[in-house]
Amino acid sequence: MTADTKRSTVVLETEGLKKSFGGVQVIDDLTLQLHEGEALGIVGPNGAGKTTLFNLISGVHRPDEGRVVFKDRDITHLSRQNRCRQGIGRTFQIPKPFADMSVFENVLVCATYARGAGERASYQRCVETLELTRLTGLANKQAGKLTLLNRKRLELARALAGDPSVLLLDEIAGGLTEVEVEELILTIRELHAEGYSIIWIEHIVHALLATVDRIYAISFGRKLIDGDPSEVMCSDEVQACYMGGTPI
Repeated sequence: MTADTKRSTVVLETEGLKKSFGGVQVIDDLTLQLHEGEALGIVGPNGAGKTTLFNLISGVHRPDEGRVVFKDRDITHLSRQNRCRQGIGRTFQIPKPFADMSVFENVLVCATYARGAGERASYQRCVETLELTRLTGLANKQAGKLTLLNRKRLELARALAGDPSVLLLDEIAGGLTEVEVEELILTIRELHAEGYSIIWIEHIVHALLATVDRIYAISFGRKLIDGDPSEVMCSDEVQACYMGGTPI
């Protein structure tokens, strides 16, 4: 398969998603596509519906309307566990590891239950994941004693432990220093180069610009614009949205 053919293959798609809570429309007719091997950035102001979109893709919530398609299969009604085993891994904004367990044990739990694999295969995947996230040297350290950067790395490792083909990253760079953000960017770029398809929600725009192939901007649960990262961030629609005006 050539690079162009690979990039043209849609691995994940949402079609006309709608979701409301208490009468408030949070996601409103949202349709997007993620291509195989692509890194897609999602931007939008607070309350735009970004995390709710991830919740719909990963199975935390079910849409009121629309569907989620993964590798040509409608997974709209699959459980979170089944979506994970199909190949969708996800991080959360606030890492919540098993604080009293070691880094290795945290990842091993996820490798075992996310994949449903045997002991040897889970152990091997755990070793591979620690290498991918640069945590091998901290494998025996208690998770509750990690720095914020390494808790973020562990959150990423736990998502990778199930050997997903698609990674959903929810503001994984939030709260880090500039130096730490650069370190995390390097890790995510390496994962992208390895062939992982990535959707990354992030407010730290320069992290996205250094990593993603395309940016998709949303506001009030609806698409504003998508395309080349620099062009999207300089567009009238996005500038108006972030400056508090009415999008064109």
